[in-house]
Amino acid sequence: MTPPYRVGDELPPLEIPVTRTLIVAGAIASRDYQDVHHDAASAREKGSPDIFMNILTTNGLVGRYITDHFGPTAVLRKVAIRLGAPNYPGDVLRLTGRITELRTADASSADTSSADASSAEVVDAVEAVVQVTGGNGIGRHVTGTVAVTLPEPSAKRAGA
Repeated sequence: MTPPYRVGDELPPLEIPVTRTLIVAGAIASRDYQDVHHDAASAREKGSPDIFMNILTTNGLVGRYITDHFGPTAVLRKVAIRLGAPNYPGDVLRLTGRITELRTADASSADTSSADASSAEVVDAVEAVVQVTGGNGIGRHVTGTVAVTLPEPSAKRAGA
């Protein structure tokens, strides 16, 4: 049996220091060689106060946030994000999440938007949809949703 989750459950926040190395390494790893992600002078010439994180790095950090919570055998099925305020070196990205939907093995769904967390049913879910937000010192950096297949109970225990 999968651990019980409820629509409305909050995931614990994750704070990630935004370093120059993280920004540059993320751009290189995702083959994004745009100068605004590694060259501060070029970024300033283009109107930015410094280099800034690319969307693929943010996408990876959102995925990490979800798998850190649900375990290494959780499978990301869909990650849909939108960027807002840039992530600059020296800031901290704070990710938060809330379960908005749970799907059971028979593909039924426990909906979300109107559910009150205190009255929501406990569901032995096989898939969860999580609303994720991430902010930094200047505002909301990322918003989005992640659909994740939850780990089998034995896999969860083995990875714990």
